[in-house]
Amino acid sequence: MLCFAEEIMLLLLDDRDGSFLPVPSSSVRSALAGAVLMDLALANRIDTDLHSLILVDDKPTGDALLDPTLARIAESEQAHDAHHWVQRTSDHADEIRQSALDRLVERGILNREEDRFLWVFRSRRYPTVDGTAEREVKLRIMGVLLSDEIPDPRDIAIIGLSDACGLFDHMLAPPELAQARGRIDQVRKFDLIGQSVANVVEQIDELNRLRARSDL
Repeated sequence: MLCFAEEIMLLLLDDRDGSFLPVPSSSVRSALAGAVLMDLALANRIDTDLHSLILVDDKPTGDALLDPTLARIAESEQAHDAHHWVQRTSDHADEIRQSALDRLVERGILNREEDRFLWVFRSRRYPTVDGTAEREVKLRIMGVLLSDEIPDPRDIAIIGLSDACGLFDHMLAPPELAQARGRIDQVRKFDLIGQSVANVVEQIDELNRLRARSDL
């Protein structure tokens, strides 16, 4: 089973050429942070309520992508809410992103290609080798959005993360997104970590707008 960070990276891929969708980097960083926290929650290492994120078990999961965040939570001398830990974990989003991509390559799901521009600047693309995993997560999401059944925790989590970082703007045409908006909002209410990710993204976007106005 793929972890949430791996699924987010697959959803960020442009099916046509293996490049990444133009989602703001700050949103992606917050979504990857939330992805790690959600996996820790499903592994029964942490829990959340409206006011705090609670350490349930500090035993390492054995997953190198998750355990550094678990260790930071365990080492904290005071309790913090999910919002705090999304922000704190997003500081390590570059490592999370690269680890997720490396694992997808190791699994044979993606193939890494190097392109050189004038022999100096380098860009990296990740065209899919085995599209099964990518199709599976996308079809899973669409199945939830098009039904009125109660989704399982993994589907709730990935929908909350996808909406928080604006992925549905790229996955759905405007009329489809408008039709699905009510269902997306309904599903997101089940997930406190996803709500924290969305709040962090909104705060960063507002800060960027204020900075842009001040530069005028």
